[in-house]
Amino acid sequence: MNRSAFIKLSVAMAIFGSIGYFSRLSGLPSIELVFVRCISAVVFLTAYLLLSGHYKREKWNRKEMTVIILGGVFLVLNWVFFFASFEKTAITVGISIYNLAPILVLVIGWVFFRERVKILGVLAVLLAFTGTVLISGLRAADLAAGGRPLVGACFALIAAVFYALVIITGKHIQQASPYLVTIIQTFIGVLMLFPFVHFTLYSDLTPAEWLYSILTGIVHTGIVYLLFYGSIRSLSTPVVSALTYLDPLTAILLDVLVIGFVPSNLQILGILMIFIALSYTLFKSQKPERTRT
Repeated sequence: MNRSAFIKLSVAMAIFGSIGYFSRLSGLPSIELVFVRCISAVVFLTAYLLLSGHYKREKWNRKEMTVIILGGVFLVLNWVFFFASFEKTAITVGISIYNLAPILVLVIGWVFFRERVKILGVLAVLLAFTGTVLISGLRAADLAAGGRPLVGACFALIAAVFYALVIITGKHIQQASPYLVTIIQTFIGVLMLFPFVHFTLYSDLTPAEWLYSILTGIVHTGIVYLLFYGSIRSLSTPVVSALTYLDPLTAILLDVLVIGFVPSNLQILGILMIFIALSYTLFKSQKPERTRT
């Protein structure tokens, strides 16, 4: 296993798990916040690419550019449907269904790309997903409700499919640097979200709220996706799927440490399940390297 890629993706998912905390501090609705995130990421990464001279070493491949653009569309649609699900159903329902994405990655990789998937690896991802459901506090009654909640659940499922496609397309980008990929895809986000943004909402933001909003763009979008695209191309699908669950794990741990949230026994069990699944994935991913030495 590529340890550097493993660490990069782990850090990316851990940072992304804190976005809920920073989003609350930004004072912006979802679409307006994502728009600021995309603009901030484009400006920050473009400036870095130009000042560092890294753009001179970029490899422009027409076929790969098509994959990058397609992945950018998937990324933005994933954001749109994910946040739209919160307007129709409970957040716990939306997040729980959205976390089906790593399982969908395994299924898509196995069915369409003939990737090797071991049964224990699948069970580890299922264990992590179960842990996420326990952490969210999702109840059967939440899923049984029809009408708007059902529409919201469908939106969350669509978002999960697009997120899975983001991961799949990202694994097939090998030549373009993570900087170029992130710049192109966040710029696509700016173009796609522009018609839906209510610009009057920005006029009432305090300096602190602007700071948190821009930080989510530079850190949670720019830096996170640099780490994301710089790592998934070097990791197996089961490892990527398992590490994705560091996101909800970090979110609840932040609630405990920063906000003082006290988890229930079931939520503690969910945390342990994710830790077990991640530990197994790490152990199995390192084992082949040890046998070759």
